[in-house]
Amino acid sequence: MAEVAARRRSRSGGGAARRAERSAVTIETARYIERNIPDFEVLTEEALEIIETNAETVLEEIGVNFVNTPAALERWRAAGADVQGERVRIPRGLARKLAATAPARFTQHARNPAKSVEIGGRNLVLAPVYGPPFVRDAEGGRRYATIEDFRTFVKLGQMSKWLHHSGGTICEPTDIPVNKRHYDMLLAHMTLSDKPFMGAVTEPSRAQDSVDMAGILFGPDFVRDNTVMTSLININSPLTFDETMMGALEVYAANNQACIISPFIVGGAMAPVSVAGTLTQVLAEVLAGVAYSQLIRPGAPVIFGAFVTSIDMNSGAPTFGTPEASQITYGAGQLARRLGLPYRSAGSFCGSKLPDAQAAYETANSLNMGLLSGVNFMLHACGWLEGGLVASFEKFVMDADQLGALHKMAEGVSCDANAQAMDAIREVGPGGHYLGCAHTQANFKQAFWRSELLDYKPFETWSEEGGRDTVLLAQARMRKLLDSYQAPHLDPGIHEALTSYVAQRKAAMSDSFT
Repeated sequence: MAEVAARRRSRSGGGAARRAERSAVTIETARYIERNIPDFEVLTEEALEIIETNAETVLEEIGVNFVNTPAALERWRAAGADVQGERVRIPRGLARKLAATAPARFTQHARNPAKSVEIGGRNLVLAPVYGPPFVRDAEGGRRYATIEDFRTFVKLGQMSKWLHHSGGTICEPTDIPVNKRHYDMLLAHMTLSDKPFMGAVTEPSRAQDSVDMAGILFGPDFVRDNTVMTSLININSPLTFDETMMGALEVYAANNQACIISPFIVGGAMAPVSVAGTLTQVLAEVLAGVAYSQLIRPGAPVIFGAFVTSIDMNSGAPTFGTPEASQITYGAGQLARRLGLPYRSAGSFCGSKLPDAQAAYETANSLNMGLLSGVNFMLHACGWLEGGLVASFEKFVMDADQLGALHKMAEGVSCDANAQAMDAIREVGPGGHYLGCAHTQANFKQAFWRSELLDYKPFETWSEEGGRDTVLLAQARMRKLLDSYQAPHLDPGIHEALTSYVAQRKAAMSDSFT
């Protein structure tokens, strides 16, 4: 298949391809965030050392389970771990030593090189919501997601200035068999967007399909030597690694593709109720997962993940935007930096059923927490609703707009000669105003971040225009973005090779909805 793609690439192009590329709509995409502000740190040096010591104790004395993974157990045994049944006890310091070969930062390449991202260091890459089986919009309400909904989200992500990444399973297209839907999702990311994307992880063979399709898109040699996917590997907290996630991790690590090693923490249910206890478990789980990735391939890119929420002790429902979750997120950022690993956490988290005030409060808390905690890869940055069960079109647009405020905040405060504005202060003097002064005229276009969604008009104008609330404004903006959408140019030979691969693979298997 790769050879077929190469032949098609060689004979495609020409005048038609060049004309298509010239006629494409130019969409402005902001570069990934580079922080010029300090990280917020809640843990003292003593607290960090206690948590790190306790995590090593957990690995050595309690251990972690690798379920239905005999090859993983053999790798751990060969590395010096104590393996009894499916329980792996890792000697103090071994996991940290193995994890030391993981890179501190890496580039994820996009098919449009201008949209490639650098993950790690002082950078922050923003990606959309991941995994909801339901979608919601203002007209149709809440319903099961379809592949057309998925494609719409990919298009909105492509059109969103402040979103750097196309993401992965933005919603679960339930109208396609479980064993085949990853093909359609990958095809949508590869053809409808030119931003970086994530691979499938729900079965090792689907991870391999992702690598194979990426080989068609980028060329197999490029994929062998570069990272083109960052994919999510969830740990079954507490302290359990299953064969599905480990199988996908093995495929990606062996192929030099990045994985987010991420405990799935609901405090009080899957981790202790205390911040320090949860951080101890998170660190132990991440260390075990990162170390295992390096047993597969030393130097394979990985990200220290922490998905954290607390629990409502009355109902058992997860809660979002809470102080405790923030403390854990800040603390996990400190632990990740001490390990020298990129960090994934935070997002547009909320428990609200609608894109309302509750959603806005909780989301604002969660987004700002992510910015200040040193997150390098923020999955769920826009579109999250109802505790992650729902991907909302309007909230996707609302959140994506607010991501621009994160970019502005991350710039920090300049004190160069222009920013000092002494000429303006001298020009205006006591009792004047700055609206017409030379400094304002020279700087007003870039002086303040501007929302492309929120309404700041006088009441009378707002009323005459229909008195629209934010949801209706988001609905209108969504339509505008979709009306102006054009698929980014893709070599016709590559497009044909991708669609042929998908058609052949899907035709070779029966449908399964389990």
